[in-house]
Amino acid sequence: MKLLRALLFLVVAAAIVVVALLLYGAFFDRSRPIARTRVVIPSGASFDDVLGRLRSAGVIAHALPLHVLARLRGEETKVRAGEYRFVPHETEADVLHALVTQGATVAEWVTIPEGFTDEQIAQRLQRAGVGDAATFARSFAAASIVVGGVRTHGLEGFLFPDTYLVPVGATPQQIEEELESGFLAALPADASRRARALHVSVPQAVTVASLVEREAKLDKDRPMIAGVIYNRLRLHMPLQVDATIEYALPHHKQELSRADLAVRSPYNTYLHTGLPPTPIANPGRASLEAAFHPATTKALYYVYCGGGGHVFAETLAQHQANVARCLR
Repeated sequence: MKLLRALLFLVVAAAIVVVALLLYGAFFDRSRPIARTRVVIPSGASFDDVLGRLRSAGVIAHALPLHVLARLRGEETKVRAGEYRFVPHETEADVLHALVTQGATVAEWVTIPEGFTDEQIAQRLQRAGVGDAATFARSFAAASIVVGGVRTHGLEGFLFPDTYLVPVGATPQQIEEELESGFLAALPADASRRARALHVSVPQAVTVASLVEREAKLDKDRPMIAGVIYNRLRLHMPLQVDATIEYALPHHKQELSRADLAVRSPYNTYLHTGLPPTPIANPGRASLEAAFHPATTKALYYVYCGGGGHVFAETLAQHQANVARCLR
């Protein structure tokens, strides 16, 4: 009996020591970090990955106290991705609070989806807490870059969709440089040569890419849609791309009316032949590749036919039959 009581005492004492050590490690130990420390938490990182990064950077000495504290608080899944700066001698409770509330965030991960317009990018940046959407939108519209020897009119189409680590409070110019660099890196290496072969400038080919981006749903259709666009340009046929009408309207509409198709705008490709004055969205890599390397085809028409895919036709009669079949 005495042995059992002794063992029980040892177990309780050990438990008290463990709890005391965990409490000390979480709330009182200020030995780490020893200097201002930068830690980047990538999007989708597990909590174990977060703990590993913090320990490797010297922000925490041991992972266990922070792990237990996070589990008790139910905060293991509440850590926000981004770039953090930790000041010297913080407790692990302070570190966890910063990770959950973004109190030490100096940069945010921002994902720009393919097909976003500059205005949508500005709104996404504002929602991420990076800055003011109206300021970004004005700057994007006023700025320009030289692509293939031609200066662009604004940055629509030339801000590459990707995931970026954006400093909180970054200037529009800083963000423009980052997204422009992404665009230039994604531009096909033979862009200038291919544009000449297609009888367009590089910015015009990017405009084609933006039309493809907004029209196509499947990557396999992108070269064919680009081929149709170039065929119609060569024949001086109106492109009649619905996405250009949507771009011209003040608000996005799911379905266009007859009045919409008559809207007075240089972006109305039902009323005007040729390409719109600028891209209508920021295309991704697959659409850029399709615009500079379109499919060789005689097709002049396409229509969405369900399942994400389009069907193509060389004649109006074939197209009308496709429309009747696909839209019934």
